[in-house]
Amino acid sequence: MSESPVYTPPSVWHWDKASGGKFANINRPIAGATHEKDLPVGQHPLQLYSIATPNGVKVTILLEELLALGHTGAEYDAWLVNISEGEQFSSGFVAANPNSKIPALMDHSTATPTRVFESGAILLYLAEKFDAFLPHDHSIRTEVLNWLFWQMGAAPFLGGGFGHFYAYAPEKYEYPIDRYAMEVKRQLDVLDQHLAEREFLAGDTYTIADMGVYPWYGLMVQGGLYDAAEFLSVHEYTHVQRWADAIKARPAVQRGRLVNKAWGDEARQLKERHSAADIDAVLQAY
Repeated sequence: MSESPVYTPPSVWHWDKASGGKFANINRPIAGATHEKDLPVGQHPLQLYSIATPNGVKVTILLEELLALGHTGAEYDAWLVNISEGEQFSSGFVAANPNSKIPALMDHSTATPTRVFESGAILLYLAEKFDAFLPHDHSIRTEVLNWLFWQMGAAPFLGGGFGHFYAYAPEKYEYPIDRYAMEVKRQLDVLDQHLAEREFLAGDTYTIADMGVYPWYGLMVQGGLYDAAEFLSVHEYTHVQRWADAIKARPAVQRGRLVNKAWGDEARQLKERHSAADIDAVLQAY
C-alpha cells in the first residue's frame, strides 16, 4: 500500500461536501431538519422508524422476541427511513430524534407519545416496559448493562472507524485501516475471552445485551459486515462464533433481521412491517 500524502490541517476547518465519499449526501456538520415532512403513523402503539443496519436490527430483533414470548402489546409498525436519501433529516424524524440517526421509536400508548432514540436506550425502554430480557437480579442486570453500554461505546470503532475506512472511504489509507482493524480485533478478543466461560454475555440468560451486540460483532464473525471476515481472521474467535451461531438460529432473530431491509435480493426485502403476516410472506417466498 502506497504511503499516504502528508496532510496539514488548516487553521480553521471548513466543510467540503465533495470530500465525503459515499456518504457525502447524508453527513453534515450541522443539526436540524432540511425539509418538512411528518412521520407516518400506523395502527399499533409502537412506531419504529429505521433501516436494517446493525443499530436498526437490534431493535427489531427485540420486538420480534417480545412477540414470540406472547407480549401482544409489542406489536409494531416499522417504517423505512432511507438514510441515503436524507429522510432522517425530515422535520418529523428530527422531532423524534434530534440527532437524526436511526432508529427512533415513538410509543403512542402513553398519555403523551414518548420518543425514544439511540438503539441502546430503545432496548432498555422496551425491556423495562414489557419486563423481559432484563433480569431483576441486580448483579445480573448490571452485567447486562455493562455489555449493552460497551457495545454502544465500542461499535463506532467497528462501524464509523473500521467500516468507513476499509469499505466506504473514497480512498484506502493504511494508517486508519490498521488503526481500526487493531481495535476491532481487540474488541473481538474481549468478547471471545468473555464468552469462553459463559453461554451468553450476562451468563446463561439471553438478554438485550446479546441482542445489542450480535448485529455488530456476531454478523462480523459470520462474514456479514464489510466483506472483512478474511481480512480480520474472524475464524480465530471460536467462542464468539459459537455464541453468534446460537443467536442466528433463533426464529425471532431471523424475523427481526428482515424488517426494514431495502437491499439485496428483492424477495428477501421487507421495507415496511405492519403485522406478523408481512414477515411470514417473505419467509414463505424462499
